[in-house]
Amino acid sequence: MSLLAIDVGNTRLKWALYDRAHPQATVLAQGAEFLENIERLAEGAWAELPAPARMIGCVVAGDAIKRRVHEQMDLWDVQPQWVVPSTTEAGLTNGYDHPSRLGADRWVAMIGARARMLAQFKEARPLVVVMVGTAVTVEAIDAQGHFLGGLILPGHGIMLRALESGTAGLHVPTGEVRPFPTNTSDALTSGGTYAIAGACERMVQHLRAHTGQEPVCIMTGGAGWKMAPSMSVPFDLVENLIFDGLLTLAQARFAQAS
Repeated sequence: MSLLAIDVGNTRLKWALYDRAHPQATVLAQGAEFLENIERLAEGAWAELPAPARMIGCVVAGDAIKRRVHEQMDLWDVQPQWVVPSTTEAGLTNGYDHPSRLGADRWVAMIGARARMLAQFKEARPLVVVMVGTAVTVEAIDAQGHFLGGLILPGHGIMLRALESGTAGLHVPTGEVRPFPTNTSDALTSGGTYAIAGACERMVQHLRAHTGQEPVCIMTGGAGWKMAPSMSVPFDLVENLIFDGLLTLAQARFAQAS
């Protein structure tokens, strides 16, 4: 039975239609829209899609955006199912003080990363999960699947805008990442990049000390490729980690419902 998976971030809605609710599912169609263009979906990219049998989604942009997505899905007879972080699901235990307040995208990405790690290594290992987007999150998971906690810091764009708004006369184009920047553009870009890389390195150190094992590091997000040359710890760059998580969750949820 086909599955429509939707990832609604802070700037874009990404979607993919799969042939089944399974991590090894085949993509039948996929696309993305900026949030201001959501109303184009029903008469555009989704107009010719075969009706999905099921839907699962992750949204961080708020209820107003979610309602707009629901309106676009009226062309199908499918019940939307949005992920809300829980105490435990799909082999992951939520260590947040208030589990439901954890960002849905963080929860889904961690589930996808752990499923990918288990498939790759055939054994459980500690895991650091990094998402680089509008904001950056750096999560720690032990080998038993306990989410221990995570960091949140601004992404490249927010860092630059904060400096521009708080520093007189600072309006410069994006520069290059360099070991010893000698102009303001390179200094800003290098500073933001190394701040993110440093947060990742520190979390790896924390998790290594806590578990006594070498963590696996998985990175995702639209700006992940910018970080690749500057990372000081080994990592895998995964393009669609949230979709991996949605497929893992869908397999567990819909199997139980069948």
